[in-house]
Amino acid sequence: MSKAFTKETDGDDGDEVALPPIPAGSKNYITPQGYARLRGELLDLIDNERPKVVEVVHWAASNGDRSENGDYLYGKKRLREIDRRIRFLTKRLEIAEVVDPAIHEGSDQVFFGATVTYADDEGAERTVTIMGIDEANSAQGQVSWVSPVARALLKAREGDEVQLPTPGGMRTLEIVAVRYPSPGGAEAA
Repeated sequence: MSKAFTKETDGDDGDEVALPPIPAGSKNYITPQGYARLRGELLDLIDNERPKVVEVVHWAASNGDRSENGDYLYGKKRLREIDRRIRFLTKRLEIAEVVDPAIHEGSDQVFFGATVTYADDEGAERTVTIMGIDEANSAQGQVSWVSPVARALLKAREGDEVQLPTPGGMRTLEIVAVRYPSPGGAEAA
């Protein structure tokens, strides 16, 4: 069979960057702000971005030869990316369990949504906020509730020492402070 008659793929259909899977038997915990952000992204894709790309693809298709039409080819690729993201967001939002961390305000115990300051066994302090899998951003000091450091910290209290297994061996973390956002959405300082 000639190569001219084989279907070529752009290779991007299965290359979606997937977030870590939710542990079996666990729920997809997310903060109200994270849920609102993901829902906003989903609605923007459906109501704004996708219709614009469909319009460009329709216009490009009406120009004739599609095999060398960059607008058409890029538009179709972008549509696949948008549709893939829409499916992902829809699935994640359907199984999301919204947990408001403000209900624990004033508590010294670490639960989902806590901002925890801890000192490691070398004396270095670090502050992390325990967030949902779909919303944690390490550049902002947020960690997923399924991350090793979050799992070590969860359920402990201020002043407790917890053990964190690392590739370099067991590390001891001392919990210095635990904060929660105040009811009404303002982050505790």
